[in-house]
Amino acid sequence: MSSRAGPSEPQGPVMQRRITRTQTAGNLGEAIFDSEVVPSSLVEIAPILRVANEVEKTHPRVAYLCRFYAFEKAHRLDPTSSGRGVRQFKTALLQRLERENDPTLQGRIKKSDAPQLTKAYQTANVLFEVLKAVNMTQSMEVDREILETQDKVAEKTEILVPYNILPLDPDSANQAIMRFPEIQTAVFALRNTRGLAWPKNYKKRKDEDILDWLGAMYGFQKHNVANQREHLILLLANVHIRQFPKPDQQPKLDDRALTEVMKKLFKNYKKWCKYLGRKSSLWLPTIQQEVQQRKLLYMGLYLLIWGEAANLRFLPECLCYIYHHMAFELYGMLAGNVSPMTGENIKPAYGGEEEAFLSKVVTPIYNVIAKEAERTKRGRSKHSQWRNYDDINEYFWSADCFRLGWPMRADADFFCLPVEQLYFDKLKGNKPDNRDRWVGKGNFVEIRSFWHIFRSFDRMWSFFILSLQAMIIVAWNGNGDLSAIFNGNVFKKALSVFITAAILKLGQGT
Repeated sequence: MSSRAGPSEPQGPVMQRRITRTQTAGNLGEAIFDSEVVPSSLVEIAPILRVANEVEKTHPRVAYLCRFYAFEKAHRLDPTSSGRGVRQFKTALLQRLERENDPTLQGRIKKSDAPQLTKAYQTANVLFEVLKAVNMTQSMEVDREILETQDKVAEKTEILVPYNILPLDPDSANQAIMRFPEIQTAVFALRNTRGLAWPKNYKKRKDEDILDWLGAMYGFQKHNVANQREHLILLLANVHIRQFPKPDQQPKLDDRALTEVMKKLFKNYKKWCKYLGRKSSLWLPTIQQEVQQRKLLYMGLYLLIWGEAANLRFLPECLCYIYHHMAFELYGMLAGNVSPMTGENIKPAYGGEEEAFLSKVVTPIYNVIAKEAERTKRGRSKHSQWRNYDDINEYFWSADCFRLGWPMRADADFFCLPVEQLYFDKLKGNKPDNRDRWVGKGNFVEIRSFWHIFRSFDRMWSFFILSLQAMIIVAWNGNGDLSAIFNGNVFKKALSVFITAAILKLGQGT
């Protein structure tokens, strides 16, 4: 199917008929792809068209994309269409693309073409592995060209990862959304990893950025890193595009946009530090060139913590506590501080392992929430005997929360069991390590009773009682007409509702 089958070198009467048919205006759009005959100058696109024909029945949209790519490649190979039969070939291919675009678009399963191609790449990679295994069992050597193709497909499989809004792989740089200057400047700023020491034995890939470094150092999940990368880029781009006057169109993030996003992200954290009388961990370097990178590191760390916190997002002050310590560790790593114990550079308390943040930070705190939920006995326990999200979060409203330490002490009062649970453990022969008592309720303890229905709707009950009293006074004086209230004696009696109101307030307070 190479140039030997091209229209410039006919072979035999059958091939001659095919060539004649491909140059006919009416049949050119169909037969040229059925026979896979292409002009000799465009022989490189023949394999692409063959694949399109093979997958058309099962994946028509993928076949359309293959032909579209073949058309673009043909235009790059011969932009002026000077080769023999090139103009007719490109015209026919373009007509077919126009005809197949809408039907294949409507039948597309996904909302984007990229996931379909990603799945095709992954499928091809698996088939290559099976091919190698089968040939090894049959003592056959795989063609070198096939192995080279497999390596290329494997590379593409790693690059073409799923995405939400921004395709950040190298092959998607020319997509429309990636051409916005605001997106480009944010991506460029995040990829400034100069001066960051990567972990040992870490396989650094192309175009890795600040969030990849944070994920490797603190043990965040890779999908969380991918999600928060898009999140941070879009936050910066949205603020950057609204700046006035407009910043210069150059690959540098505007400091005003960076400061504004940082101010919004850390608003609650700074309030928390001020409330507890602590200095924040947001320390910036004196070297101006490193300030932007440091700000991006602080924001990226906060978003990664938030993105992987799961149910801990209901504990905003707890997240502030976690971020306070992890940002302090970040400052120590960037400053090159040395541990007095080991003599090595400071490392995160929970970093270095895969998914360390989830297993060592989020899970222990969530276990406390789960144990408290079990104590509710499906709503049958008294409200004062178990802690809900607000009660647990109140623990981090006081400076006493710093007794929890970092890394968090397993015997801290935050992780302690209730007194009765400790008693049952002792009966079972267990010796708990918890020395402190159970924290229990932090501040307000709601005691629920039947009288709560009156306490919660006190204004409504008071209005009904006072209205009833006023109507009784009017009804029992005179003829019952409402105008009787303007009578002097009736009006004086009606003023007694204020005495009743005072008695009701006294009762409510009691």
